[in-house]
Amino acid sequence: MSKKTISEMVDMLPKDKQRLVYEYVKKLILEWDSDFTKLTPDERKRLEEAEAEEDVIGIDEIDWD
Repeated sequence: MSKKTISEMVDMLPKDKQRLVYEYVKKLILEWDSDFTKLTPDERKRLEEAEAEEDVIGIDEIDWD
């Protein structure tokens, strides 16, 4: 089953059931990465490509003032 199909199926549910699915997915995400620092394989690849092309700005390079 593709991601799009699952998303479409959730959209067909009544609003209260959609909320239940949302809360369950949120719980799964927080269990997997509670501080939102992990990358999926696709995110890792895109980050490495961006770093190789120097499309990434390091946090130390930002003037926060």
